[in-house]
Amino acid sequence: MIEHEELADLNQWLWSESGRYVRSWEQRYISRLLRQVFGYHAVQIGLPEWDFMRHNRILHKWSSTQHEPCQPTTYAMVMCAAEHLPFANESLDLLVLPHTLETSSDPHQVLREVERVLVPEGSVVISGFNPWSIWSLADRLPGLEQHLPIQPSLHLSPWRVADWLELLSFEMTDQVFGGYGPLCGQRKWIRRWYFMEKWGARMWPVLGGLYVFKAKKRVNQITMVGLDWSKARHGIMRPNVAVTKPQMNQSKSTQLKP
Repeated sequence: MIEHEELADLNQWLWSESGRYVRSWEQRYISRLLRQVFGYHAVQIGLPEWDFMRHNRILHKWSSTQHEPCQPTTYAMVMCAAEHLPFANESLDLLVLPHTLETSSDPHQVLREVERVLVPEGSVVISGFNPWSIWSLADRLPGLEQHLPIQPSLHLSPWRVADWLELLSFEMTDQVFGGYGPLCGQRKWIRRWYFMEKWGARMWPVLGGLYVFKAKKRVNQITMVGLDWSKARHGIMRPNVAVTKPQMNQSKSTQLKP
């Protein structure tokens, strides 16, 4: 489980040059994915200091976190754990989870809560560090300085997250990978390695240091159980039989003679 101090380290790291690059990339692609998401209520779970929903047109927005934020927030705050959301069933249209799963003690429980509170056809957007990237592999090598704020052992594979979403009846609609160049502590080196974004997207697209998923909650179709009248056996039409009434023989009346 990631403690409050480590969450503060993640937030502080996002102010560094490497963190600004990560935050800028996620902001750009999350904004693209949220432009066509509509509804009435949206919540960002985690990192409330950073507004990842700014370009979405949903009117009512909130942020949630388990600890007091370090910076002023854009939206009203809801203090709660991601594993136990204080929202009614099927009451939210959009949920944004920036690095929420890898900073949770029970990421699968977080996704179960997401499935519970989302309305049918509601959307969830998830971002995280890719454990199969150059960034994560470099942090795993002994003797080298760690560049990422979260331990590599806590990074969740995007394929595992996709499997969890499928088990919870979500349909993956979009997925984006990025962060193909090395992490650098200076802005000039980050710019010099920026050409790797194009090359990486073409040559090794799923090995980026970052990923963003967008999924939609499926609607279970109701099947009516009963007689299938389309397969019912129709009765055989028989020809009508003309029936004539027998004519009564009219007997002549017999006159009695006196």
